[in-house]
Amino acid sequence: MRIGVIGTGAMGTILARHLARLGHDVSIANSRGPASLAALATETGATAATVAESVRGADVVILAIPTKAVPQLPRGLFPDLPAHVVVVDIGNYHPELRDGRIEAIDGGLLDSQWVWQQIGRPVIKAFNNVFAASLREKGKPRGATGRVALSVCGDPAEARAVV
Repeated sequence: MRIGVIGTGAMGTILARHLARLGHDVSIANSRGPASLAALATETGATAATVAESVRGADVVILAIPTKAVPQLPRGLFPDLPAHVVVVDIGNYHPELRDGRIEAIDGGLLDSQWVWQQIGRPVIKAFNNVFAASLREKGKPRGATGRVALSVCGDPAEARAVV
């Protein structure tokens, strides 16, 4: 699959590395642009890209950015994507830690619904219930003893299956 990862913090980098190692065509993007990602691209096996390039032609787009950064994504980035493209939100809302207060979420709206409203497209929620170190170090192959499951939530079922 062609997978675009927007955000190159710990989780975005770990996912990009794992997915590239599995043979997927992975692009990575951040707010500073592709030139800032040259070394990371070499290290992970991903391709440095702009945010728009990371989405173009993707089968899956992973949002690995703080919740507060979602409205700063380029307008029109997601609504025109083909219906089969799965958008995965791996974030968690952290008002005290980094996001500040988002009134709609504080008022009871699920953060995944808020992200959907911001980008104009439903999201699958995944990889938000594991620490970066666990994702990096504790992965085990199917059938291995001690394997830990990660939840994948959202609709439609076909999108969950892709994730």
